[in-house]
Amino acid sequence: MKRRTLLQALSVAPFVKFLGDGGKPIGMAEEDRVIYELRIYHCYPGKLPDVVKRFREHTTKLFERHGLRNVVYWTALDEPMKSSTLYYVLAHPSREAATANWKAFQDDTEWQAVKAASEANGKLVEKIDSTFLELTDFSARLR
Repeated sequence: MKRRTLLQALSVAPFVKFLGDGGKPIGMAEEDRVIYELRIYHCYPGKLPDVVKRFREHTTKLFERHGLRNVVYWTALDEPMKSSTLYYVLAHPSREAATANWKAFQDDTEWQAVKAASEANGKLVEKIDSTFLELTDFSARLR
């Protein structure tokens, strides 16, 4: 091997293990792979505080019980989203697991009771956007 080729190979060797597809570095076990789900809740006027309260007191705990791993939650600083939008990210081991875990969550009788009680004076959420995401190879892994 030529000296130049060897030096070039050695200079990138420490980084090769971090390269992979969708945030799954080469050599990472499939069970360590993470799929993220960005969810955006568009709330009815005046209902965002009720949605946040429901998440704080009930939903996040129920998510964890059903394998929906909480990563981060945000509200906007500027209008018009400030008073009507909740953003959050969940982590899943796969799309299939996400589907199964969401079904189990939706079927949970405790969740159904919490949802019904919180919506006694009308629905809270007008629309939900959901997007599944993979980390790029240059992104830090989220929690």
